[in-house]
Amino acid sequence: MKMKLCFVFGTRPEIIKMSPIIRKCIENKIPFFTIHSGQHYSHKMSRLFIDELQLPEPDHHLDIKSKAPHRQGDHTGRMMIELEEILLDERPSVVLVQGDTNTVLAGALTASKISTTKSFTGLNMKLAHVEAGLRSYDRTMPEEINRIMADHLADYLFAPTRNAKDIAISEGVKRSKVSVTGNTIIDALNHGLELGKGKKSILSKLGLKENPYMLLTLHRQENVDDRGRLQKILQGIRRIVKKHKMPVVFPMHPRTAKKLKAFGIKIPPSIRIIKPCGFIAFLQLEAGACLALSDSGGVQEESCALGVPCVTLRDSTERPETVEVGANIIAGVDPESIAAAADKMLSEKRKWKNPFGRGDSAERILKVLEKDNK
Repeated sequence: MKMKLCFVFGTRPEIIKMSPIIRKCIENKIPFFTIHSGQHYSHKMSRLFIDELQLPEPDHHLDIKSKAPHRQGDHTGRMMIELEEILLDERPSVVLVQGDTNTVLAGALTASKISTTKSFTGLNMKLAHVEAGLRSYDRTMPEEINRIMADHLADYLFAPTRNAKDIAISEGVKRSKVSVTGNTIIDALNHGLELGKGKKSILSKLGLKENPYMLLTLHRQENVDDRGRLQKILQGIRRIVKKHKMPVVFPMHPRTAKKLKAFGIKIPPSIRIIKPCGFIAFLQLEAGACLALSDSGGVQEESCALGVPCVTLRDSTERPETVEVGANIIAGVDPESIAAAADKMLSEKRKWKNPFGRGDSAERILKVLEKDNK
C-alpha cells in the first residue's frame, strides 16, 4: 500500500510550519489529507494563513474551541473523539503533528492509541512529531507537557537541531527514531519572502518604511492571563520606548485583546496596536524591525533567521540555540530586566549564524518517511 499521510494542525504556527511539507507532498504526488482542529478559529489567525500560503482547503474541519484555559483535558478530549473517527475512516500510514499545542497532544494520543488496536483494525498507523526535542524545562507551561508526550509517543521525531536530538535521546527515546532535519520555519520563511516580492509592503501602509520601530507580540497563557505579569511587561515596554524614542508596533492577538479589556488595562499611545497580520505582512514587519519583543517561540526562530535581535518576554525558552548564537535574550517579565535586555540587544551586531538549517527540512522529513513506508 502506498504511503498516505495525515497532517493534523489547528493554529497559525502549525499551518506555517506544516506548509512546506504539504507543498512537497503535492509536488511529489504523495497522497495526503489534512485535519484542522479549529484551535485558532478566527479568520485572521487561521484561514488567512491557509490562503496566503496557497494551501488546499482542509479536508476535515473540527471547529473545536477551548472552553477555558483550565479545561485542557476537555479541549484535548473532544478533539480526540473526532480525530479517532476520521483516522479510522481515512486509514493513513503516518499522522504528522507539529509543535506543542493541544492539537498536537490530541493528534499524538489518538494516532498512538489506534496503533495499539492493529489486531482489530489491521492498521499499522505511525506518528511523526515535527519540531521534536524542544524543552523549556518549565512544566507550568501546558506546551511543555504536550511536547514531551508527543516526543515519547512518536515513531518519528524530526528534531530541528542536534541539541534537540540529544535532549530526546537523553530522555530515553531510541536514537533510531530521531532525525535532525532543520526547522521547517526556514522553508516557510523562504517561501513567504518570495510570495511577498512585488506586493505592497505593510511598512508603507503603516508609514514605517523610513522610520525605526520595534515589534511586540504577546499571546501566551502564562503572560496574558495573569494581570500582574501583563502589567509588568507593559511597564518594561514603556521604559524602552521612553529611552529609545521609537514606536512599538503591536499586532494584537485576540486572546490578549480580550484579557486587556477584562483587566481594564490601557495601552499607551507609544504602543501602536494593529490587527493581527497575515504571514507575509508579519514577515515584513519582523524583517524591518530594530528589535522584536515577544513571548512566541516562532518569533524567536523567525527573528533569528531574519537577522533581527529578539527579547523574549518569558522566564525560559525551548529555543536555546537562539540565545547561544547571540540572537535572543531571555528577559522574564521584570520591567528593569526587559529594558536592560532591550538595551543590550539593540547594541549587538547582527552577525549570528542561523542554527535552524538551510531551508530543505520538508524534503529531509519526507525522505525519512518514504524510506520506511514504501
